[in-house]
Amino acid sequence: MAEVTEKKEITEPMETESRAYGTATTSAKTSKYFLLGIILRGLLFALTLTSVILMITAKQTEYVRSPLTRTRELRPAKWNYSPAFIVSSMLNTLVCRKKCATNKFLIQTVLADVLVFGILASATGAAGGVAYIGLKGNSHIGWFKICNIYDKFCRHIAASLVLSLVALVILLIIITLSTIQTRC
Repeated sequence: MAEVTEKKEITEPMETESRAYGTATTSAKTSKYFLLGIILRGLLFALTLTSVILMITAKQTEYVRSPLTRTRELRPAKWNYSPAFIVSSMLNTLVCRKKCATNKFLIQTVLADVLVFGILASATGAAGGVAYIGLKGNSHIGWFKICNIYDKFCRHIAASLVLSLVALVILLIIITLSTIQTRC
């Protein structure tokens, strides 16, 4: 019987050590996810800021043949002529200003990230639809393509939309990491 009690005494400290190592491993994983989340949020900030700058600097003035008078008129193309471009730039600004969260408010941050993801995805999709009409036109309802005339304007819009799409992917990764972090 003395041997049995000694074995129990030996196994108990080993269980305690393994629990301590498990906690350290979980803590290390959490800190890695937190650090990666901060780096990705910095990248998200840079992408959305660049997207906003590209969007609001998208303007070009060219001579365009008027369909009514058959004369060439000087006409501008600006980002604020389309409500979809305005909403897209405003929501990119919102994502750009979003702050990092502490562990205390991680659940609320994940929910806010999911909400922002949905809103930014819909705004990027709407702006992409308007940009596609500008690129290809729509002959069925008489909308002419404009990107063959306003090439600089269209390049700015396209670059802004590509950065918004990359920002959406980064935001999706941040949401995934945040949910993994809440489970650790």
